[in-house]
Amino acid sequence: MNHPYILALFCAALVVACGKKKESTNEQMDYSAKADSLAHALIIIDGHVDIPYRLRKHPEDISVRTHDGHFDYVRAQEGGENAPFMSIYIPSEYENNGAKALADSLIDLVDTLASHHPDKFAVATSPDQIEEQFSRGLISLPMGMENGAPIEGDLNNLKYFYDRGIRYITLTHAKDNHICDSSYDTTRTWNGLSPFGEQVVKEMNRLGIMVDVSHISDSAFYDVMALTDVPVIASHSSCRYFTPGFERNMSDDMIKIMASKGGVIHINYGCSFLDSAYAAADNKDSVFTTVQMVADHIDHVVKIAGIDHVGFGSDFDGVTCLPRGLEDVSMMPNLIAELLKRGYSDEDISKICYKNTFRVWRAVEAAAGT
Repeated sequence: MNHPYILALFCAALVVACGKKKESTNEQMDYSAKADSLAHALIIIDGHVDIPYRLRKHPEDISVRTHDGHFDYVRAQEGGENAPFMSIYIPSEYENNGAKALADSLIDLVDTLASHHPDKFAVATSPDQIEEQFSRGLISLPMGMENGAPIEGDLNNLKYFYDRGIRYITLTHAKDNHICDSSYDTTRTWNGLSPFGEQVVKEMNRLGIMVDVSHISDSAFYDVMALTDVPVIASHSSCRYFTPGFERNMSDDMIKIMASKGGVIHINYGCSFLDSAYAAADNKDSVFTTVQMVADHIDHVVKIAGIDHVGFGSDFDGVTCLPRGLEDVSMMPNLIAELLKRGYSDEDISKICYKNTFRVWRAVEAAAGT
């Protein structure tokens, strides 16, 4: 046997393997560098961040780096997320029990956050405002109300909350309310929207408030789609394709119908939203989700509905488990890098980051008052 010849072949193969490994490493670095650049060059809308309720329960200064939570100014700057929708979250037990007062207090908290740190944050009520604030290096704080309980059966409260800066309303939360049924509730009080809920959808269209179909039951979703004159959003939902039986996520049929009317689903990063194995596991430490799974959900929406109908809806500070590689807002470039690896163009990523959401928001604005 020609040992020197075999040794030479082995060395040659080793050189090729090392070269490929170096090329792969360089490619990874290129994706990461480009993703970081894009994250800081683009507006990044996040459909749902639970900062107000987090601060209500645990007051702290998020204008600096915090040890707790998933979001603060420093980490948002690192990750490039500059337009997170502040969730004005109203727990279900506030139905008929002080919901409007709680909503006001949380809106006050967001207003105070911006007024105390005008060099860092600014409340935003339109895409145009976000663009202007982005040009000045500010993090915009648009607001969405999670749970329509604060409407308290009075359509005039929709105008009241519009004037306070609310630009979307998630019609309910974990229980049926006076507007519609919840995906988490088996009572099925209305089998969809209530008669008052039908009026709410129409009045939201008239005022220019986006209808958010996250949390609502399937039948309520179909009722909304039959009534609305403008596109709707899901502010923080994922694809039921990966989590069969989890009604809180959206089915393929729902995603397609929402897309056919111009709407956008903002993918939730919560572990149980991404992977049925995690949701079913008795020992949650035995399984884990990854940033790649978030990209899988984005891929699925693009496959069945198109690139124009998906966005980010992290649920930061609203979920307890987040994917590896996306544990807080500073890691947003990791998700963008994963999309780049999968062949998404700069324009595709721009659409996911903000253009899709802006299109819906502007369509709702344009139709208001007509």
